[in-house]
Order: sequence, then C-alpha cells, then structure tokens
Amino acid sequence: MGNLLKKILRFSTFLKIGTIICLSGLLMSYLAPFVHPSTLLIIPFFGLAYPIILLITLVLLVIWSLVKSKWAIYTLVVLLIGGKLHFRIISLGSDNEFMPKDEKALTILSYNVRLFGLYNSDEDERITNRNAIFNYIESVNPDLACFQEFYHQDHPTSFATRDSLINSLEIRDYHERYAHKLKGRQNFGVCILSKYPIIAKGDIMFDTQSENDFNYCIYVDVVKNIDTFRVYNVHLQSIKLQKEEYAVFSNQDGRTVEPPSTFHLLIDKLRVAYPKRAEQAIKVAAHVQNSPYPVIVCGDFNDTPMSYSYNQFDKFLKDSFRQCVKGIGPTYVGKVPAGRIDYIFHSKDLNSSNFSIQEKAYSDHRAISCKIFKESIY
Repeated sequence: MGNLLKKILRFSTFLKIGTIICLSGLLMSYLAPFVHPSTLLIIPFFGLAYPIILLITLVLLVIWSLVKSKWAIYTLVVLLIGGKLHFRIISLGSDNEFMPKDEKALTILSYNVRLFGLYNSDEDERITNRNAIFNYIESVNPDLACFQEFYHQDHPTSFATRDSLINSLEIRDYHERYAHKLKGRQNFGVCILSKYPIIAKGDIMFDTQSENDFNYCIYVDVVKNIDTFRVYNVHLQSIKLQKEEYAVFSNQDGRTVEPPSTFHLLIDKLRVAYPKRAEQAIKVAAHVQNSPYPVIVCGDFNDTPMSYSYNQFDKFLKDSFRQCVKGIGPTYVGKVPAGRIDYIFHSKDLNSSNFSIQEKAYSDHRAISCKIFKESIY
C-alpha cells in the first residue's frame, strides 16, 4: 500500500510540473499576436504551437477535473484568460440567413498554386497537376482570382498558364508582379485576374525584400455595378523550407560537414521569416487603412491566426472564414503543420458567405473562396 501511495504521489508531482509547463506555454502563445517577433523571437513559436498546447491543456483539465483537484481551477483560469483568442483557431461562425444574389456579390478565390507543379520531375504529372488546378478554378468560376506563387512563361510555351485561365474564365483585366528569369523567359510571382473592369492598380514594395525573396503585395480597384472595391493580393514572407539548398556545407577549414536536420533547418528559417513577415504585414495594413474604397485582402500570409502578422489585419477587418464557417479549416498541407495560413479579409461594412476550402489539394496549399457583398443589399 505504501509503494502504491508513493507511485501516485510521484505521478501527481510529474503531472503538476507538466501542467505548469503547459500553462506557461499557453500564456506565451497568447502574447504572440501582440508582441513583434523581433522583440522576443521565441514568442512566435508558441503561437505556432498553440493548437498542440491547447489540446494538451484540455486533456489536463479533464484529468484534474476527474480527480477533483484545485489544479483543474488553475487550468480553467488560464484557458479563460485566452478569451476570444481561442476562436481565431476554432471558428463558430455561420453563413447569413439570406444569401446574396450572384449579381450583387463578388466571388473571390485565393490560391497559392505552387507554380502549377512546374518542377515536378515527371512531365505528364506536371501537365496533369496543372490541368487539375485549372479544372478546380473553373468550377469555382470566380469574379476575381488572386494567385500566389504564380508562374507563366512568355510565348512560345508548352506550359501555358495565365493566358489559358484568361480564356477559360473570360477574364476582362489583370494585374501581376513577377521576378523575371531571362533564361527560359519565366515569370514567378503574384497575379490578380478580374472579370470586371480594373480602374486602377498598384504594388506595395516591401522594405525587407531581398534578391532571393519572391513575396509581393499587389492591389486593384474593381468596379462591379455601381460599387468599387479595392482588392489586395498578399504573399507574405515565405519560410522557403528547401533542404536541398543545404545539401553541402563547408566549415571555416573548407571541410564538408553534414547539413542540418529538418527540425533545425525549420527553426532557422522561421527565425529569419517572422520579423520580415511582421514588417510586411504592418506596411500592407497601413496601406489598406488608407483605401478610399471598401477592401478585400486575401492571400498566403504564411502565418497562423495566433500571429502578429494576422493580428495587424484582424484589428480592423473581418476574417471571412470566421464569419462563415464552424471548425478549424487548415489550408496548408506542406511539411510544416501550420494549419490555416491563407485568408480572405474584408472591410467591416462588407459581409461574406459561402466560404469554401478546396477538398483535394493539388498544391501545398488548399484554395479558398467566398462571396463578398454589401450588407445593404437586403
């Protein structure tokens, strides 16, 4: 009996220590949306890990509740401190009771197409992947399509992308920004395709841009009926987790050394990307706030809802996913378990419905789409 009691006490001690660590991590994750990454670089990592920390915390709450311990109260208090932050990840939204007619709403699609699978080693698979992306976009039939990691090759080409989409979607106008590769006449960047007249267009230049960064923000002013909207296509700083770049390393003596593990490579990439992304988000948000028209901001933010970058927009815009959907809605299917990092925000005097996340992924991101409309249409 004495040995059993000692085991129980030992287990209780370990559980208390684990609870303290977990609750401390949860409190740190609450800070992630409000603390600039350059202030304390470790904070964004807690924001990234928030879903896991939250799940563990909920398990601990159940355990402590079952044994009727005061630690259940401590755990619950820390959970409640998070308040509305929890609903950034777990949405409880729902579509409006009245759906807008198509002629009174803009159907917006945002999609990181990962160059349409350009670097797939098998040519047949490359064409198949590109065509699958085309077919999905055509099924959504958006009024405006915002693409990140877009690719098109100047004529002549056997891998047509932009012109094919312009023809199939009956696009009236477009705006794009690329990094140009003279060899092969290739273009890599972002693009907005519109079925409606674009009366103005522009770019937001990132101060943190380096020659190896292909992240951009462009915008267009679009007229539908008598309404004008400003639509931003945002691709914030990428992690660029390509281990192949690190295949060969040399130390100061010139000797070859082993490349870093995927985990260490990821940490290193995130450490560089977080501050850049924060500055880019600040600059775009400032530009958005000076728009003369209602705005729609969409794209690949490369950051979760528990991040400083997301918070720059959530402070004054609506997240259409949270307006329309119940659930979690992960959009990234790549190597890093990032969850939802693609967004469609809009002005508070606009509304959204029919939010959709692509089911089958043909890129490392799932496409997202929704309808945007003015509340006054009723």
